[in-house]
Amino acid sequence: MIRINLLPHREQKRAARQRQFVGLAVASVLVGLGTVGLVHIVMASRIEDQEGRNRLLKTEIVKLDEQIKEIDKLREQTQALLARKQVVETLQANRTEAVHLLDQMVRQLPDGIYLKSLKQTGAKVVVVGYAQSNARVSTLMRSIDASPWLQQPELVEIKAINAPNAKEARVNEFTLNFQVKRTAQATEADGEAAAKAAKGPKA
Repeated sequence: MIRINLLPHREQKRAARQRQFVGLAVASVLVGLGTVGLVHIVMASRIEDQEGRNRLLKTEIVKLDEQIKEIDKLREQTQALLARKQVVETLQANRTEAVHLLDQMVRQLPDGIYLKSLKQTGAKVVVVGYAQSNARVSTLMRSIDASPWLQQPELVEIKAINAPNAKEARVNEFTLNFQVKRTAQATEADGEAAAKAAKGPKA
């Protein structure tokens, strides 16, 4: 017996293929959405982790800034204390400087020279005085240069004027600069002078 299929099989196959295509498309969309969602979740997690690390870094940076400020304050206090210590040590080392200066001026001042003023600023000393002649000023400069406590004499000015207490007499008014040796320098120079004195003059 011959069988004849009168059903629209082509339309059924076409409909089946359409259903299969739609199913695949829906599945692809779902897979794509799932992938995008998963990627989004992973990226969001990483961003959150990074933001957490950034917050931690900011907190630590603030702490470090505070510590740096404290260190700067301690450094400033240390520098201030060192400066004070240096001033105290300098004053302690040079406390007898004025005494040595006056003593040396009495010792080194030759006859025929009279001092009008003596001013010390730091290690520099400015002397204004009267001399009977230029030679006596030269003698004073040589004496200062040979002193264990004084050094670097420098004549600033010398001029002939009338003596302050005698209208007709003429004297030389001079201005002289020199340096006071600090304690360490003077002590060393004093030691060398004492050693030379102990050896005595050469035959």
